[in-house]
Amino acid sequence: MTVRTHIDGTWEPRPASRWEDAFLGGNGRHGAMVYGDPADDRVVVNHHTLVRPNGSEHLRPPELADRLDQLQSDLLAGDTTAAERFGAGRPLVWVQPFHPAFQTRIRSGPDTPSGSDGSDPPPDYRRTVDFTTGEITAVCEGRRSQVFVSRADDVIVQHVTGPGLAVDLTLDHALPGAPPRLAIGRSTVLTPGGGRLSLRVGYPDSELAYTGVTVVRADGGRVSVAGEGLRVEGARSLLLLTRVRRHTGALDLAAECAALPQDDYPTLLARHRALHRPAFQRASLTLDADPAERALPGSELVRRPGSPALLERLFAAGRYHLFSSSGVLPPRLTGLWTGDWDTAWSGAFTTNANLNLQIASAAAAALPEVSEAHASLVYGQLADWRDNARALFGARGIVAPSHTDGESGHTRHYQRAYPLHLWTAGADWLLEPLVEHAETSGATDPRLVDALHEVALFYEDFLTRTAPDGTVALVPSYSPENRPANASWGTVNATMDLAAARHALTTSADRSPTAPASARRRELAARLPGYRVNVDGALAEWAWPGLEETYDHRHLSHLYPVWPLDAVNPYDTPELAAAAHRALELRGSENDSAHGHLHHALIAARLRDGARVTAALDAVLAGDFFHDSLMSAHYPSRNVYNADAAHALPAAVIESLVQSTSDRLVLLPAPLAGCPSGELRGVRTRFGAGLDLRWNADGTATAVLHPTRDARIDVRTGHGSILTDSSAGNTVAPLELTAGVDRVLDLRRR
Repeated sequence: MTVRTHIDGTWEPRPASRWEDAFLGGNGRHGAMVYGDPADDRVVVNHHTLVRPNGSEHLRPPELADRLDQLQSDLLAGDTTAAERFGAGRPLVWVQPFHPAFQTRIRSGPDTPSGSDGSDPPPDYRRTVDFTTGEITAVCEGRRSQVFVSRADDVIVQHVTGPGLAVDLTLDHALPGAPPRLAIGRSTVLTPGGGRLSLRVGYPDSELAYTGVTVVRADGGRVSVAGEGLRVEGARSLLLLTRVRRHTGALDLAAECAALPQDDYPTLLARHRALHRPAFQRASLTLDADPAERALPGSELVRRPGSPALLERLFAAGRYHLFSSSGVLPPRLTGLWTGDWDTAWSGAFTTNANLNLQIASAAAAALPEVSEAHASLVYGQLADWRDNARALFGARGIVAPSHTDGESGHTRHYQRAYPLHLWTAGADWLLEPLVEHAETSGATDPRLVDALHEVALFYEDFLTRTAPDGTVALVPSYSPENRPANASWGTVNATMDLAAARHALTTSADRSPTAPASARRRELAARLPGYRVNVDGALAEWAWPGLEETYDHRHLSHLYPVWPLDAVNPYDTPELAAAAHRALELRGSENDSAHGHLHHALIAARLRDGARVTAALDAVLAGDFFHDSLMSAHYPSRNVYNADAAHALPAAVIESLVQSTSDRLVLLPAPLAGCPSGELRGVRTRFGAGLDLRWNADGTATAVLHPTRDARIDVRTGHGSILTDSSAGNTVAPLELTAGVDRVLDLRRR
């Protein structure tokens, strides 16, 4: 067979022995984890809606607003522990944990060759995933298994071919960590030319359940009921269609099966491919990599952290996994996949860092589907965010939680060391990717304007206290998930909170339909204090006199004005940018979490520090963060399955090569060491142009802009470059772009 050797897929010479190494497919609703073992062909079925009821779904934010005034007075008076009493006594309750549904199993005879147990598989064994189609294939001694998750039909499709197939088919709910009191119901029905398997799983102490249905169609042979499943003998091929649904009450199985498509495998694949392939191929990264390294299986390539071929493949895999896990919701901490019911941190959407980092490339890397999935999460929870603002702060508007399971948006994380209920920047932080999407696409969703208005309403009600110097004091304030060295976690004027308030007020004012509201919000934003530079020359994490830094921490919340806001940058605010760079230099990596390294890389790129971007990425590439599936871990040595590194890596690469705002383009701001030449295609800019960039080892580069709307932009380059406009034959000043008219820009060293 032909093995893919370029950047549009990955492969392995043996089946997966761990669910973490299973190849991944998904359509943003259903997810599939494919082991590729011919002896026990397992596909773990996931769905974004599968969260286990744990009581948290009924919790509402506590009524604390009547205590807010006293808390503010105490903090402003210098009581550094006052915030510990705000919400004290409430238990820490995790959101409903994400979990797998079940696994489909196609088991062959005991003598079928495998390799998943560590033994050598047959020499012709190959397990591949094609990123361009989402098709996962395992081939062994004439047997072929193909799996994809259809974007067109919302179904997991598996096609197995081989001479005289003799297999047993079951739906197996007994995955690691499954609760002991699940209520299990099964049914097996023979149909002409096949059969139907169904599995109903009821949660303990809940009316909720989920049901999976697999329709089996056999080409030839004999199908019979055997135990809890089906026995197929002598078939030339099998087609399995699987769908899962979370529900209350009974589910009409006949109706569920009737709703499944009736087409053959090639037709199903073609319909799905027509939606998947164009999206994946919109953007790409090609480096001058060694063809021999490109041909390596992923498990060997990840052991070569300095290889450009590795960066190519992880860039493609990151876009593939991000797209595959985004649909009805954006990616969770685990994307759309888990093979274990005991997911770390409930497999939630952690919104104070992880979610935004994972979707950071959505607009620039031409995946509007990811932005739309994020919009579904945000807009679907605004009513709960209003409850948070009213109950906790007595304010109009919205306050976002730090964790959500995708259902409830109520704040519920009350803990002395992590008082995440004090975090008020969340709504602005979570809306910023949608602002970027609007600028990139040129179309503003009316829901975004309304949500921005509600964030501004919150700050109008919340910002009522003043500091001794007459500026507005943001109190209480919290910098996730850090604390000053000389105070408790809840404080005054955390830099992230100040940046969010200023950005929310001015962004809403820009889009406010009424002049009085616009003027009022700009005036309030102007009364906020400026950012503080501490005695170390660094942008301080708290802009309140006397609060001392805690540098060794994985979060970089205080550099929110740098990334993603671009309010502090080397062009408009060079002194603050230098202070932000000093803060980045002093920041430790604490527990080496992947999100900390990638966050560091994104900020360093905005500050034009290619060496620091390279070092941050190297820490991940050399830290054994990637499983054979090319999904990542939260900690080094593949510890804790987590999508942060996998999904955020493409954004860090793009930011090192291309950055844009609504009126600025920056080319090669922070090139990566070890990648002296390459090509980045299909990038989208915030001023409405596509961009293709080719850079060379001699310091020259060519950028081709494809404007979709008229714009006037400032163009900047990395250190010491001259930029000329080949289209006009002159040096670039502010660049006038006309929709539909390409522009070619050339860079060379001075």
